[in-house]
Order: sequence, then structure tokens, then C-alpha cells
Amino acid sequence: MSETLAGTGVLIRLGLRRDRWLLPIWIIGFALIAYSTALAGAELYPDMASRVEASTALNATASMVALFGRIYDPTSIGALSLIKYTAFMTAILAVLMVILAIRHTRGDEESGRLELLGGGRLGRDAPLASALTISFGANVVLGLLSAAALAAGGLPAAGSLAFGLGWTATGMAFSAVAGLAAQLTASARAATGLSIGFVAVTYALRAVGDLAEPGPSVFSWLSPIGWNQQIRAFAGDRWWVLALPVALCLVLIPAAFALRARRDLGAGLRAERPGPSAGSLSGVWDLAVRLQYRVLLAWAVAFLLFGVVIGSLVSNVGELLNSPNAQDLIRLLGGREALTDAFLAAEISIMGALAAAFGVSAANHLRSEESAGHTEALLGTATTRVRWASSHFAFALAGVAALLLLAGVSIGAGAAFAVDDPALVGRSTVAALAQIPAAWVVTSAALAVFGWAPRLAGAVWGLLLALVALGEFGVLWKAPEWLMDLSPFRHSPLLPVDSGGVPVLAALIVAAAALAALGYAGWRRRDLAA
Repeated sequence: MSETLAGTGVLIRLGLRRDRWLLPIWIIGFALIAYSTALAGAELYPDMASRVEASTALNATASMVALFGRIYDPTSIGALSLIKYTAFMTAILAVLMVILAIRHTRGDEESGRLELLGGGRLGRDAPLASALTISFGANVVLGLLSAAALAAGGLPAAGSLAFGLGWTATGMAFSAVAGLAAQLTASARAATGLSIGFVAVTYALRAVGDLAEPGPSVFSWLSPIGWNQQIRAFAGDRWWVLALPVALCLVLIPAAFALRARRDLGAGLRAERPGPSAGSLSGVWDLAVRLQYRVLLAWAVAFLLFGVVIGSLVSNVGELLNSPNAQDLIRLLGGREALTDAFLAAEISIMGALAAAFGVSAANHLRSEESAGHTEALLGTATTRVRWASSHFAFALAGVAALLLLAGVSIGAGAAFAVDDPALVGRSTVAALAQIPAAWVVTSAALAVFGWAPRLAGAVWGLLLALVALGEFGVLWKAPEWLMDLSPFRHSPLLPVDSGGVPVLAALIVAAAALAALGYAGWRRRDLAA
């Protein structure tokens, strides 16, 4: 082994140990979702006529094509069932792989862990090589397990393998992008932002390319996410497209190693700008806002755009869900009366879960600040423990409320414009606001874990994923009622919201307050943990 790669095996074992819970949760979560979707698709579209009708309606709806892409074989149950997963879930997978690659490269470098390990025999390229090995291995396992899950769900084996390998190759490509970004910037936050920005741009390029008639245009071929769609799993299985993300890896990985050889440990090729000579922050509250407001702005833009798009789909609900089974299912998932209300309620419920994800991310900032050593420095001043923790926790709660307000207004505006019913703005906004207490419960759970077991802060993501899976697929899985009742989202009032939901909302707020109090009690008792 080259001297620059010395210690790679040790770092791989160390990384796998650190991710021994994170990676299995991600991989099994994706496989379970794929399996559930395969089963649900056959139930929703039991015959050829319903599939063709739904596919035609989807391809004729510009907002759906922009969001999820096209269905290239209207008769294929696999292509129809997995339409959301070739682009949208692929983008989520890309973000997860970016986080994983940055965590083991620039993140470890920023925290000083690599400098400490470098006191032994550790080659210059070992951290990047180990991070890419872990990430690539996770993508391979995730893709193969998802392919097996799709085949077990009754879909054709060849198409299942093409779909799984598409996830594998695309995840590897974005891991390579993150590996390159980690060499360009001097902080993990900047590298993550740069990589996720690349994911967003490639998603937008795919959307523009798919909207072209007859599609796709050249823009789709400029995007790794677009390449995944053009594999056309279950609609022709174009295996040669898998070579494109592999080729991108072959370009980016040598470039990343070359850049690593030209910089010092802790430095980036893109120098950070010095801050102002005099600070303007007056306390920890301003600091919490300063550290997190950019992320909240990005979420707000995404909520606004996503809300308008899904709200505009109201007029097409009857065409998209044409079979009696599909219409029965959407009523079970989201509402009690009209199909339109059920559709909006289901989409608002999903936005509630996404807002909870922001809350967990913002609350977990407490842990990242503590592990980076920033908390110790702040607590050396007159700042109290409760005040510091409250600054980030209050920002998380306020951010959740703001995002759901924005979601309700944007969904309502999109729906009102589509069906010419202005009353939907107010009804959708009230329904979205009713999701806030449930999202606060999950956010408070993150504070409780931080207070008592800070090293398990990442496990809250597994809790959120489990709650979302129960909410979205519990009915399909025929999960017991007591298990589904554990999810706070199950108790949130759905559209239309009336005064009968007030006691439930009050109970959820009390639960959130209890979890927060538990977290504060733990935080006041324990020592700082690295």
C-alpha cells in the first residue's frame, strides 16, 4: 500500500464502528420503503387500464413531471409505483451520502480528530479513501437490498436490479462530489452546503429537462439524478446509463486526491473570508440565530415551492387516483369527507413530518456545538446552561412553526388557484398549524436525548423515520393500533380542523413540554461530553 494510504483500513473500521447504527437505519429504511411501495402499487392500480390512466394523467401534469419526472412505460406497474423514488428519493439519498462523506473527511478534520490520529502512522490520503470506501460500500448494500425488496414485493427482478443499481451508482456519484467539496472549503458546514447546493442544482436541471416535449432534453443528461431516471427501470432497463455516474466518479475521485495533495491539514483551497473587526452579536440568542438562519431560509424556500406545487395538484387528484382502491386508501391516509380534503390533509401531514425533521436538525445543533468545544467556551462566560440550550431549542420550535405556516399558506394558495376556491387558503393554513404540536413533540424528544444521552443524538433521526414510516405505511402494513398511536402525527387533527381537535392539540403541547423539561433536567445535571 502507498505510504499516503497508510492507516486506511484502521479508519474504515473506526468509521464503521461510529456508523454502526446510522448506516443500518438508513439502508433498512430505504429497503422497507421500496418494499412497501411495491406492495402498495399493486393494490392501488390492480389492472392495466387504471395504470395507463394514472400514468397518462401524471405525464400530462407539468407540476408532477417537474417534481417527480415522467413515466416512460404507462403499462408498467413498477415505473408507476416508483415514480417518486427515481428523482425525489434519489435526491434524499444524495443528501444522506453527502452528509456521510463530509462527516468522515472535513468534519473529522475540523474537529481535530484527524490531527490526533495523525500522531500515529496515518497517510495523507487515508481519510478520503476510507470515507469513500464506507460511502461506496453503503451505497452498494443499499442498492442491492432495495432491489431484493422490490423483487420480494412482486416486481420484475431485472427492473428491480436496475432500480437498485441506479440508487447505488447515483449515491456513489454524490459521495464523490462531497469528497471533492471537502477539499475546497475549510469547514464542514461550507462543504456540506456546497454539496447539497449541487444536489439542488442537479434536481432543478432534471426538472427543466423533463418538462421538455417529448422529453427529456439535454438538461436531464447534465444531471446525475436525471441519469438515474434515464435508466428507466421497469420501462426498458437501459443498463448502459449506469456507466455515466461511474464515469463521473472516475473523474471526481482523482481530482479530490489531487486537491488533497496540494493543501495543508485544516486548510481548504478556497480561503475563508475574515470576519468583521468588531462583533455585533449581543448574546447567545443572536448567536443561535446567526448560526442557523441560513438553513431555515433554505428550508423555507423549499417549503414554499413544494407547497405551491402539491397544492396545484388538487384539480388532478380524481384523475391520478382513479381506482376505487386508490380513493379508499387516500381517505384512510388523510381525511374523512371529500377526496380533495383527504389529499390536502395527507400532503399537509407529510409537511408536518418534514418540519419535524428541521426541528430535530436545529435541536441537534446543541450536540454539534458541544462536541466542537464551543459550548465550553460560552459557559465560561456569564451565560447559563439553560439560557444557552434555550437559544437553540427556541429557534427550533419557532422554525417549525414558521415552516408549517408557510406550508399551509403555499398549499392553500396553490389549491385555491387550481380549483378557484379561495377558502382553501384559510382551511389549509389552519390544518398546517394543527401539525405544529406533533412536530414540537419530536423536536422536544431531541432535546431530551441531548440532555441525558448526548452521544445518541443521531438516534432521534431513526425515531423520526420510524414515526413517519408508521404514519405513511402503518395502514398498509396492518400495524396494530397501539403501535401507530405512538406517533404524535397520528393524533394531529386533519382537514377540516374544528374545535374538537383542541384537546388533542393541548395534550400534544403538554407532551412536548414534558419532554423539554426532561431534557433540561438532564442537561443541568450532566457534565459536558466531547
